[in-house]
Amino acid sequence: MQYEPTVESLRKHSVPDWFQDAKFGIIVHWGLYSVPGWAPLTGNPSEVISKEGWRGWFAKNPYSEWYFNSIRIKNSPSHQYHVDTYGENFSYDNFVSIFNEASRNWNPKDWADLFKKAGARYVIFVAKHHDGFLLWPSEHPNPKKEKYFAERDIIGELAEAVRANGLKMGLYYSGGLDWTFNNTVIQDLADLLSAIPQDREYAEYVDNHWHELIDRYKPSVVWGDIGYPVASNLLDLFSYYYNNVPDGVINDRFYQFNMNSRISRFLVRLMSNRIVSRLMSGRFSSLGGLHHDFRTLEYATFDKISKGKWECVQALGYSFGYNRNEGQEHILSLKRLVFLLVDVVSKNGNLLLGVGPMADGTIPEHQRRRLLELGQWLSVNGEAIYGTRPWVRAEGVTEDRIPVRFTQRASSLFTIILDKPKSDKITLKSLHAEKDTIAYLLSINEQLKWEQRGTDLTIVLPKDLPESPAYAIKITPKPKSI
Repeated sequence: MQYEPTVESLRKHSVPDWFQDAKFGIIVHWGLYSVPGWAPLTGNPSEVISKEGWRGWFAKNPYSEWYFNSIRIKNSPSHQYHVDTYGENFSYDNFVSIFNEASRNWNPKDWADLFKKAGARYVIFVAKHHDGFLLWPSEHPNPKKEKYFAERDIIGELAEAVRANGLKMGLYYSGGLDWTFNNTVIQDLADLLSAIPQDREYAEYVDNHWHELIDRYKPSVVWGDIGYPVASNLLDLFSYYYNNVPDGVINDRFYQFNMNSRISRFLVRLMSNRIVSRLMSGRFSSLGGLHHDFRTLEYATFDKISKGKWECVQALGYSFGYNRNEGQEHILSLKRLVFLLVDVVSKNGNLLLGVGPMADGTIPEHQRRRLLELGQWLSVNGEAIYGTRPWVRAEGVTEDRIPVRFTQRASSLFTIILDKPKSDKITLKSLHAEKDTIAYLLSINEQLKWEQRGTDLTIVLPKDLPESPAYAIKITPKPKSI
């Protein structure tokens, strides 16, 4: 169909099956900030903000991709690191030549092959982050800085490699923040919202970029961040996108509001505690703007099944960009990563996992290893993840208190046990199976014996159960929830 630039027309766009089925994607932050590759190991954003407030968060921001902002906060850990390492007068712009030199040996096929082995079904690449540096040869270069772009067509090369592996390619673009247009040092929430450039020049700049990215690369996902200038007509942009990429999807961070007045800034500070509460409860993304296909929760999940499609975006560690301080001990363990993926999928979400390459494009070994471990688990248990839909309930528990998550597809229910059972039997509470039910353990594709005990279903497991962070049992036909 032809989409018109109206809310009514855009709402006729349904979330395509490929995005519903994909369940797992990878977002890549790679840019100038990858050269210093440094941030303090502060921790989970919602927890830190809750304890120390927004000023505490920005002063010790663990997102290395925020390096340019962080080093301008006097006496912050990043400021001190920058002075000690590069000197007081070393400009962030000096990283341009270093990055371009380092990235010459980058091989996009290496990334695409790794992401496929990890089990990802789509990739989101950061085309422009808040520092304004462009990762493609734009016909609309930055008017504030000369040659402020990558020498290679990184987006084009990566898109070709990703699609050659059968994965979808999407693009992140920071429409809200661009420190080359508004260099406000962000130290609290009010600063963040008022730092969105609102002049006509910037509005035309970001609109031109999105049209160019759509025309040239046909992204399957349009992933905006931190809002969008109020002077732009998003209805025009969104209809243009759908008419060029009908099976594309748009996230929920294109909200438009002007926070440049003192009254607005005061109100934001007054409501900051409430906003933190909404962030931690998974309701922060309700600022979703005029239109979106899916909501995004950052380092947060829902506690129940969401009617609408959503995405949990989280890095393997504390930083989306490369942080040289992070090692094996700072990233998600395989067990926690599998638990997160299964939990998100059971509640109608996708997991978008952040990977941060070094300046030369090398993905740190501890990140590579974890991705391959996840891919190995998915190669065995992917039937319980890909292409599934939420069941009547997401969560359950075995008789011996092991957490359980449920997914379904066609006539089958997948019961995913999130720990190794303590015996060769598990009892699933409040499940009633039909007499002709067949149960399989996916990891060994072996039919299992079972019996109904009142309102609970007991399944007999193999005595030599292999080690795994989680075990998926396929039950056909679907039992009833009691």
